[in-house]
Amino acid sequence: MSGTAVEENGRHYGDRKVAFRKQLEDLIDTYSKVLVVRADNVGSNQMHQIRRALRGKATVIMGKNTLVRYIITARAKSSGNTKLNALAALCRYNVGLVFTNDNLKSVRDTLLANRVEAPARVGAIAPCDVIVPAGPTGLEPTMTSFFQALSVPTKINKGSIEILSDVNLIKTGDKCGASEVALLQKLAINPFSYGLSVSHIWDNGSVYAPSALDITEEDVRETIQEAITAIAAFSLQTGFLTAPAVPHLVASAFKNCVAVSIGTEYSFPQAEKVKEALKNPARFAVAAAPAAAAAAPAAAASKAAAKEKEPEEEEGEDMGFSLFD
Repeated sequence: MSGTAVEENGRHYGDRKVAFRKQLEDLIDTYSKVLVVRADNVGSNQMHQIRRALRGKATVIMGKNTLVRYIITARAKSSGNTKLNALAALCRYNVGLVFTNDNLKSVRDTLLANRVEAPARVGAIAPCDVIVPAGPTGLEPTMTSFFQALSVPTKINKGSIEILSDVNLIKTGDKCGASEVALLQKLAINPFSYGLSVSHIWDNGSVYAPSALDITEEDVRETIQEAITAIAAFSLQTGFLTAPAVPHLVASAFKNCVAVSIGTEYSFPQAEKVKEALKNPARFAVAAAPAAAAAAPAAAASKAAAKEKEPEEEEGEDMGFSLFD
């Protein structure tokens, strides 16, 4: 037996397991972000391609879940970093770990870019809906009955079969039948794609879904704005003072002060313009006239352009009425 083999807590580790444990512990100590990825139907050649694409950005490691969980749990205990226990809990089913300190969205996009198209196989579970698009197929008319058996609407056009409308041939989660697979093969359609798909993200102890990577700054801004609007509305309705409601309360107080000023002899500088506008509305109308006059030529030009685009009436046109109406 090799001299590097060790035994710990009743577990025996050979050379390969010792090297794997050291590699995984080094990755845990080096990186703070981990993408937990599903590796269903991913071949060795595709894995090599993914590793090359991630070189310099991330490191992919695959191993038995029981061993990976044990190593991560032991590292959490020895280092005192209990946040690693959440990562160990994610190591279920056929998964791998992608360690990185780079931008998570960039690493996720690299994984998506290295997915490989694959044909449907009899008995396989469809990971997505399979849609057969409308259009010419190039198949001979003698195969019409084959399409009819699968309820695919067709017609004969220029000596070949043409599909009339899109057909959802296989739904997500359904098993691929022999007839469906044969049709997809005849149409040269590879409906599925396989690769490393992100199932969870572990970021310094926080675990969240990969959909969070698609949240933009605009989405965050809109969410915050909606929250501020809801808080202001609640505050104004209940009378409980909050910061978002202050501008509305100040504006309402100003309107009340202006109303009092107009109805009484009391005045203040901010109300003078309103009073002047009520006393002499023509003056403010004259002041607004130049702006309206400046906008008039542009409006006239747009109307003229619209008229030029209108089709000319043909002679003998019967005022929009048709003999066939």
